[in-house]
Amino acid sequence: MTSTDRAGRVAFITGGASGIGLAVATLLRRSGMKLALMDLTEPALQAAASKLDAGEVLTVTGDVTRPDDCARAVNAAVQRFGGVDLCWANAGIGTLAPLRHVDASEWIQVVQVNVFGVLHTVQAALPQLIARRGQIAVSASVASLAHAPCMSAYAASKAAAEAMCDSWRIELAHHGVDVTCIHPLWVTTPMVERGRDSRAFARLRQSAAGPLGRETPLAVAAPLIAAGILERRRRVFVPGWARWLFALRSVLHTRPLERDQLAAAQDLEALYLDDLKSGVIPVAAAPAPPLA
Repeated sequence: MTSTDRAGRVAFITGGASGIGLAVATLLRRSGMKLALMDLTEPALQAAASKLDAGEVLTVTGDVTRPDDCARAVNAAVQRFGGVDLCWANAGIGTLAPLRHVDASEWIQVVQVNVFGVLHTVQAALPQLIARRGQIAVSASVASLAHAPCMSAYAASKAAAEAMCDSWRIELAHHGVDVTCIHPLWVTTPMVERGRDSRAFARLRQSAAGPLGRETPLAVAAPLIAAGILERRRRVFVPGWARWLFALRSVLHTRPLERDQLAAAQDLEALYLDDLKSGVIPVAAAPAPPLA
């Protein structure tokens, strides 16, 4: 998508009412794109719309785990704006819990949102994207490359999201559809901020040595992601140096690089149980859709 053809293009974005979704949507709107934002609650969507140009923004409540909701949102975007050029499957959740104690239903819910939610979102928009030689974007994560202890559901779901992108990129190339996979590290969003009360989450962050534990401010992350989407890049890394993690992913789970996390894993189970006793839900996610 060149700078000359953005005006009038339509972006369908899930998890668009807060965090990375809303911050990037704001920049896409400034570039001239029309927006169809989908999220779980009407109040959150209305608050988001109030910050944007309401005349070129459509809001639709819906749950990405329900295919009918995704289809209804896409149909509403087509009726309002005439089509969809960009589908960004951004909605996501995550939970921090040791395998020994995790509730299987919570683990499965992460996969339902982060994997099947992406599938439902993209399938709903795909006929439009093929007809208009459009673009798919998916919020994966650096967690698709590096798999932290007690984050198995999140890591598995984001690794699946990346794999889906890699497959679809080849499969849809002859239709003129580009696929952008987004890999943020820690970004200062409501999702990450909610984890600050959790001692287990804090210990996990501590085990990420050096730059791996640093957060990127949303004001820095959003322009990087918006630029990657507008330029239809294959991958977007936040921060930019995270591309080296992608290049070196084969060494991320060797014994020397796992040393700090192995030490942390001895503490995480007890800290997780302490969090529960204190009434703290040790999750780095929201019930509403985006580590990064």
